[in-house]
Amino acid sequence: MDDPVQPGSAEPRPRRRDRHGRGMRGPVAPPQVPLSTSRAEAFTDLVQDSVERLERRWPQLTEIDFLVLEVPPVSGGAPDEEWTAETVPLGGTVSASEGRPARVVIYRRPVEIRTKGRDERAALVHEVVVEQVAELLGLSPESVDPRYGED
Repeated sequence: MDDPVQPGSAEPRPRRRDRHGRGMRGPVAPPQVPLSTSRAEAFTDLVQDSVERLERRWPQLTEIDFLVLEVPPVSGGAPDEEWTAETVPLGGTVSASEGRPARVVIYRRPVEIRTKGRDERAALVHEVVVEQVAELLGLSPESVDPRYGED
């Protein structure tokens, strides 16, 4: 036994699977593949696409915050904003106040439940965004987007 035992290095060893094939695993798909985006991220991308489409026509929309929430609150800020099982809101607006910009809120789960595929979801998201922007600006949805209501 002439070989002395070498001390372990201070660097951590790369983690590997144990002998039963369990342990650390890599991602299922690389980050640039659509499979790796979550439903919430895909929905947010649809909202962003719709907003960018409207910003070309209405540059003042850059001053409005667009938010995506999972579900609407059970009761709104005002008593007339309450909703029932038959009338769940798909979006809402918050007027600008005290240095805070105006906000448009889109509720993800109610929109997803009402659509079957990505194209249908994108169309409904755009309709909701147009309706909420029209309400915030005090205009009709047709004047905000001339293609509003078309299939």
